[in-house]
Amino acid sequence: MSPIVCVEIGRFDYPVAGQFKFLKPGPDGKVYRPTVLLRLTDADGHAGWGQAVPVPTWTYETVETVETTLERYLAPVLIGTDPSDIDAVHTRINEAVKPAFSTGQPLCKAAVDLACYDLTGRRENRSVAERLGGAARDTLTLSWTVASSEMDVVEEQLAEGRNRGYRNYNIKVGPPQTPEYDLELTRRVRAFAPDGFLWADANTGYDVDTALRMASRLRDAGADVLESPIPPNRLSGYRALKRQGALPILMDEGIVSHVETKEFIRLGMIDGIAMKPARCGGIRESEKIVRLLRQEGLMVLGSGLTDPDMALSAALHVYTWAGITHPCALNGPQFLADRLAGDLLVPEADRISLPSGPGLGVALDSRAERTLRVVAQA
Repeated sequence: MSPIVCVEIGRFDYPVAGQFKFLKPGPDGKVYRPTVLLRLTDADGHAGWGQAVPVPTWTYETVETVETTLERYLAPVLIGTDPSDIDAVHTRINEAVKPAFSTGQPLCKAAVDLACYDLTGRRENRSVAERLGGAARDTLTLSWTVASSEMDVVEEQLAEGRNRGYRNYNIKVGPPQTPEYDLELTRRVRAFAPDGFLWADANTGYDVDTALRMASRLRDAGADVLESPIPPNRLSGYRALKRQGALPILMDEGIVSHVETKEFIRLGMIDGIAMKPARCGGIRESEKIVRLLRQEGLMVLGSGLTDPDMALSAALHVYTWAGITHPCALNGPQFLADRLAGDLLVPEADRISLPSGPGLGVALDSRAERTLRVVAQA
């Protein structure tokens, strides 16, 4: 097959609409969601796009580390690689940047993975979902994110979600909010949407003792699942929470490959995972993780990192292939005030459709190309 002959990267920051505690104002007081775009071109002129979505309040990776790692370490080893041999691609980039506990810089490597799947799909005229084995559904239901330490803002967020046609909600609990606030938040959202799916996410903010106290109280207040209650390296804490059985315990931040996923399952730590292709190095690892969870009869929920455009499309391909029926916490369309893909990835009420074109099925407007610079070339 035709090898990669050119690697280009560019930064594109999306303006943010509304209040979201994980996206902080910059020096100018404005809030943006930073991303790094990647384009790979093969010897026959086919091109594929990827996107990394770092946010240091969620991960140790920053937009600056993604840019320098792509330019200095990953781009050179991609030249001459066949993008359709995705295992060989990952071997090369994982040799270039070694793991710590698990995959090193997985958000950065996700951009490479997405671009390879996109390029290969375009030259084979197949979508990513088709390459995975075919989509089990062509639309997903989305949940609306409620995330504020001010109850007046919470009421505004709930009303906006309902006005836009959403029926299910995911809430952010944990510091800087108090446990009492978290319980009141859960009760309010459950009363607002008594028949909806209510997903509580602590983003690793609780300590073990607090999580053990809060799990049953959150259940009684109306939560259906609890995501990332404690940091992922609190292995015995996760085992205690799963044994307690107050709520299904999902992990997120600690899942960046199928290897630790298998170990966490063997240790009896989790009831399922809140999937994020952007966090676990892309589509290849996501496929392996989903297959493992299905084999073990564990929950697979779809989530994201306020994903735009290419990252959002990748999640849609994985989740529709996986046949996820629970509402997905993909809040890019909720919080991002700009798009490079036009109206392609805009939900209708709380339903979003899988792009139907080859690869990731997304065409970016001219602003994307204007960001690019060549960082490696045959």
